[in-house]
Order: sequence, then structure tokens, then C-alpha cells
Amino acid sequence: MNKLTKVGFSALCGSLAAVSAANAGDMTVTGGVDMSWISLSDDVTGNPIGMGSNLTFKGSGELNNGWGFDYTVANLNGAAYSSTVVGLTMGGLGKITFNSGDSTAGIDAFDDKMPTAWEEPWGAGLTTGITLVSGVGTSHSIQYSTPKVLGFEITAAVAEMGQVDTADKVTGGVKASSIGKGYDLTVNLNPSLGTEVLSGLNLFVGGHVADNYVASVENDTYEGVAGVTYSLGPVSIGYGKQGRITGETSAATSVDFTRNEHYGVAFNINDDLSISYGYHQSYQTFVNPSRAPNAPVTEVSSFQIAYTMGGASIRLADVNGTNLAYTGENNKDATVLSVALAF
Repeated sequence: MNKLTKVGFSALCGSLAAVSAANAGDMTVTGGVDMSWISLSDDVTGNPIGMGSNLTFKGSGELNNGWGFDYTVANLNGAAYSSTVVGLTMGGLGKITFNSGDSTAGIDAFDDKMPTAWEEPWGAGLTTGITLVSGVGTSHSIQYSTPKVLGFEITAAVAEMGQVDTADKVTGGVKASSIGKGYDLTVNLNPSLGTEVLSGLNLFVGGHVADNYVASVENDTYEGVAGVTYSLGPVSIGYGKQGRITGETSAATSVDFTRNEHYGVAFNINDDLSISYGYHQSYQTFVNPSRAPNAPVTEVSSFQIAYTMGGASIRLADVNGTNLAYTGENNKDATVLSVALAF
């Protein structure tokens, strides 16, 4: 990890020097590379060897009143820009976060919090086509988070839906006339009550509503998510549900409702070795079931094992999918071996 430090110029003095000191901060640069081999059933894989790299820039600083600020800029393969997050921590007043769509705002942060040794079942190398809740998380949003009090933390976020990566001093330009603002509200609770047995219990719930106009008639989109995770010693378990009402009414074959259910269990054999099993199910209905029968239920499960050696990790996932992308008899399996190096 390389560390860069921003300092004030010695030529500045008096009040200017004080401002420089107040704005001085630190920046760190971290990176990593993932190398993988994948085997897919009933598919032509071509070259099964893949590689991905990333760089993350993180900065932090402090204001004169003691408030702190931080930001993160993520770059993925080929040094391609991914997202930016800027946070202002206001002591006992909570935190305001400006997010350019890195999927950590609103209910998008809760799309799948199940314990796992490596990845979610739907994100471990098999293209599943599952529709997840996202709320404002994929748009440029502003979020307020309350301080944690007795294990409670509440967040509220707002976004112009569909707008992301907008530069400073400019607007997002023209967007689809059918969408407007979106609003998310989440509650996260860790009711430890000072006891060790409850310290690993976590409850979460969240909701989203967005302006949606179908044929010039407002018919809003709604999303919801809820779940629970619990860790005790080396064992972690979790269960969650989520749903999405699209508000679509124009086409008989348009998706009307999506419902997801998932669970997971993970076991830390020791500090370096862990195993997990996860399951995710997704179900869709259409605007007119008589003309478009309900889609087949998509199911995906994954057994995973991960071993860490300092800055290196070796992960293996065995994934099984049924009716992928809500298509009957679209059944596929995958085996993925991954080696990650962190710098």
C-alpha cells in the first residue's frame, strides 16, 4: 500500500496556514488482482482463464470543528472509473454521504447480506439473470445516516433515478420521461444489550419508492427488503426476503412483481479457512397472467471454500442453477477457482 500525504506549503502563514492545516489529509492507494478458472456445464467456455484488477483511492481529512470527511474512488479493469463516494461525518449529528452509484446507498446495501465464504450464490461465476432490489443505489444519491444509538442506525436517501457519474457544475441532462425521484429508508438493528450472545445478531429492513409514469399516468415503483443474520463463535447464519412492484401496466408480458428469498450459513474452521453454503430463489409474475403465465422459479445454490495466506486468497465455488433467467429447463452448473492477491 502506498501512502500519500497532503501538506500545506511552508510559505503560507497566519490564518492561511491555519486553513491549510485544517484541510490537510491522508490518501491511500490499494489494489489487487483476481485470477480465475471456470468450468460451465453445457456451455462453450473458450478460454476458461480470466483476470481482473482494481485500484482504490481513499482519502480522509478533518475540519476545524472536528468533523471528518472521507472519499473513495474505485477503478476496475483497465483503470476504468467505477464510482466515487464522499462522506461527511458530523460527530453526534450523523453522516451525510454523496454516492455516484457504488451500490452501497439505501436498500441496495441490503440486497444480499447472507454470510458467505466468498461470493453470493448468484455472483459466483454463473450468469443467473436474477433481478435484485436496488433502490437508489445505482443512481447518483445523497444519503443521511443517524448515529448508532442502542444498536439502531437509520438511513434516508434520495436520488434522481437513472442519473449517475454526473460531473461537477453540470446537470445530468435528459433522462427517460417515465422516471423521476426515488426515496429509500432503511433501519439496521444490532440489539446486543451488552450481552455476548446477542452481539452477533443483526436485523435489517428497508423500503424504496420511485416516481414512475406509465402512459402519462403515475404508477410508482416499490421495493422492499428485510432479513436477519446471526453469528456465534465460528458459525454465521442468515435469512432474507425482498420484493419489487414495477408499476408496469401497459404490456401483458411486462413484469409486474418480483419476489426473492435467500439464506446462507458459513463456518470459520480457523482464522484462515472458511466454508459456506448459500441459496437464492427468485420468482416473477406478469401484468396479465392469462396471456403471460408466471415465469419459472429461478433457483441458484453454491457451496464455497476460501483459504487466506496473508495477502493471498484461494477460493473455490461450486454453483448449481435451475431455470436461469426465469426460463424453463435453463439449468446450468459452474465450478470456479479463484486466486486473489491484495497490495
